[in-house]
Order: sequence, then structure tokens, then C-alpha cells
Amino acid sequence: MPRFRHPIAPAAWPTAEAARAARLFQPGALGPLTTETRTWVPAMVPWRSNEAGEVTQEVLDWYGRFADGKPGVLVVEATGIRDMPSGPLLRIGSDANIEGLTRLADTVRERSGGATRLLIQIIDFLSIRRRPEKAKFLQRFLTITDEHRQRLTELDSGTFKGGAASPADLDNAAMRRALAELADEGLLRVLTPREREDLEYGHRERVTDTHLAHIAELPLTLPPLFAAAARRAEAAGFEGVELHFAHAYTMASFLSATNTRTDGYGTDLAGRLRLPLEVLAATRAAVDTSRFAVGCRMLADEVIEAGTHIAEAAHIAVELAAAGMDFLSLSKGGKFDDARQPKIGAAAYPYTGPSGHECMPSVFIDATPFGRNLPLAKEVRDAVHAAGLTTPIVAAGGINDFHLAETALANGTCDFVAAARQSLADPDWFRKMEAGRGEAVRRCKFTNYCEALDERHKEVTCQLWDRDFEAPDPGRDAIAKSQDQKRRLVAPPE
Repeated sequence: MPRFRHPIAPAAWPTAEAARAARLFQPGALGPLTTETRTWVPAMVPWRSNEAGEVTQEVLDWYGRFADGKPGVLVVEATGIRDMPSGPLLRIGSDANIEGLTRLADTVRERSGGATRLLIQIIDFLSIRRRPEKAKFLQRFLTITDEHRQRLTELDSGTFKGGAASPADLDNAAMRRALAELADEGLLRVLTPREREDLEYGHRERVTDTHLAHIAELPLTLPPLFAAAARRAEAAGFEGVELHFAHAYTMASFLSATNTRTDGYGTDLAGRLRLPLEVLAATRAAVDTSRFAVGCRMLADEVIEAGTHIAEAAHIAVELAAAGMDFLSLSKGGKFDDARQPKIGAAAYPYTGPSGHECMPSVFIDATPFGRNLPLAKEVRDAVHAAGLTTPIVAAGGINDFHLAETALANGTCDFVAAARQSLADPDWFRKMEAGRGEAVRRCKFTNYCEALDERHKEVTCQLWDRDFEAPDPGRDAIAKSQDQKRRLVAPPE
């Protein structure tokens, strides 16, 4: 039986005159910045950097193409604050990164004609391993303990094939061989819950792993790392940073109701807020806040059992706003906790479970994906305003037409409208709407073709244009293609 698919409803686009009067195309306040419009392209990881985390020509082309569309705000992808290998993801953990990031800022400024405010999202993430083969897990990753010997002893004698009178008599090497001979069900009974997860999903560090020194010391190490990254962004010509406090990563994990640290940085809400507030204070102290914006991406709902939901998220938003955040960009879900089991050799991907589906709702989701997360944004904004604050709220989630965006602004749901997948489908869509040419917008199908590429760590493109090889890339005589030469890497010109 085919699964249900929500249709993309026809859109009513504004005339140029109506667009000029629309809230969407009015200036907006973003801390010390004034934006030309309230349109926003949020951070997306495109897999265009290299193993050194550098700004490549492909990175410049990717952001330059969005800049062609002149959004009010463009946020550069999640960029690592540590100077350490992290695959082909941008880094800002060293002063050596400033030169490339300066070229990126210059490119956006030039191609947008100065119309776009450029921010960079800065992130910390903990270690995650790929799901291992059983033999590799037992030989390399499992630490043998007496608890394993005890559980192995408790198994049915017909299951144990260790060749010794008792597991207690086995040395570690013999124990590994004995465990390897167990059927999967028996092995899982011997392992601890965390070890079972390491085997079936791949090992993943948590902020609650305080038996590890580098995890215990995160409250000491992270504020200066974020502050230094923001200083580099300012030096490179960016106009602000977006602290990544969302999804499956370090800072969101501190904010999460699942954070049970007992060192003053977890358990109750005050403890969970402590490090994010310290990171914010350190970051603001490192930059000129009279001209450089400091905001964050945060979750309005984690969508996981025992996680943070809207009531508490609204309180978190108020505390962050009161502490000086220049904007709050809202998201939803995207957690490792409920991610689908990866194949052997692959890493868990936080957008594959129920929380991930809510983060990037597709046309196959149960209820409508279009504007799905706007009610959460309204609750957060109402709470912020009830506290006497006016911190701008950025809303996102399945926004693909003028009416949806304009209504969200008009009814006080948000102050800026962000669209990732629709902007990927047509980087010029905001500019086309503003010019009264909405009928020319290439509309996203919301099938999450792009997300599937991201999950496989392949260059992210859109199915609506990546096989269109008729026109060269904007400003070029050729077409840059993916590594397999099957897809173009940027949207063709209008």
C-alpha cells in the first residue's frame, strides 16, 4: 500500500507592489544589526569543505549562490570551534581559518550587493563512532570486566562454549573468544545497556560521561572555545554568530532534560542553563556587541521521551533572551536518542527517528509538514514578550510560500522567516517574490532528497536542478559537478 503524501498546495504570490508593503520585505532588527528584509536562510551542512575544514572554491560557490538571492540573513553551516579533524566540515578553531573565512564573507558581500547580513553558526560536538562489526567491537572496543564473567556464568550452560570450567577462569583474550562464539541474543545479555548500544549503534559520547576527564571539564573548556571562534568570525568580516544550542550536539545536550550531571551543570533547569549562559557571556565579551550580533539556534521541543518540551523550552528562551541573546532561531527534534539503527560501518544520524522527522518534516509525515513548527515559535515568542523582552524569534519548518511566511509575521508568530529546503530548491525565491515574480519560484517537493544525501555525507544538492546541465554556473563558463560527476553542485541561474 503506498504511503500517504501531502500535496504541495498552489501558492498565491504577491504582486511587486504588494510585496513592497509586506512585512516579509520590511527591515528587521537583529541586535545591533538592521536587516533589509525579514527573510532568512538557515544553516545547512553542504559537505563542500575538505578534511582540513577549509573554505574551498565549492564552499564559496555554495554560499555565493544563496547570496545571489539577496536574503535578509544568511547563516553559514555548523562550523567546528575545535582545531581537530572532523571530516569535510568547516572549522573556525584556529586563526589559520580566518583567511579562508574572510574570502567567504567577501564573496557573500559582493554577490548580495551588501544586501545580506552574514552570520556563521558555531558548534561543538562530541565523539561518535560508526557501528562496528561484532568481531571488531569485541577485540577493540569492549573492556572485559568481572561483570561480564558473572553474566556469562549465568547463561545457560549449553550456550557457553568457552572451553573452561568457568568463565572466571578465562583471561581477557579467552573471554573475547568466548563472547564471539555466543549467539547475538546471548551476547546482548552479557553486555551492559551502554555496551549493547555501542555494539548496535556505535559508541557515542554524552555530556553525562563525567568519568572521562575531557567531558567533566567541558564547562571550563567550552566558553573560551566559543569566544575565540566568535572573535575569529568577527575578524573575518562576519556580522554575527549563531551559537549552536540545538539538535544532537554538545550545548543542546547540556540544556536537555536528559542531562543528569551532578556537578552544578545539569539535573535541574538552573544547572542545565548554567553552561549555555556562561558560553553566551564569554562570547559577548570577546566581540564588539555594538556591531556584532550574538544569537543562538535552540530547540522548542526535543521530541524525545524525558526530553525538554515546549513549556520548559519557552522558559529557556526567556532566560537566554534576558542574558543578552540578540536572536533566538528555533528548531525542533533532531536527536540521537531515537535515531534509526545505522548499518554496520555507518554512524547514527540524528534525523532518522521521530524527532528527526519533526526537525525536517517531509510530505510523508502524519500531519501537514507546511509551517508545522510555527505554533511552537508562537509560544516561545509570547513567553519572551510576556517577560518584557523583544528578542527576535526566527521560525522555520516547511515554509514554502508567501502566504505562510507573511501570516507568521502578521500574527506575531515570529520576527523572521527561515527556509532551508525551499531556499536550496530556489536560492532566488525571496528575490522573485519581492519582484512580483512568484510564479517563477522553483518549489521544494519536501521529499527530503537533500537530507538523504546529507546522511550519506555526500554533497547536498536538490533534485529539482542537480541534473540540469544546460546552463553554466552563475558567473562561470562551466558547471562544477559532484565527485561522481552525476550532479551539478549549485542551482543554475534564473
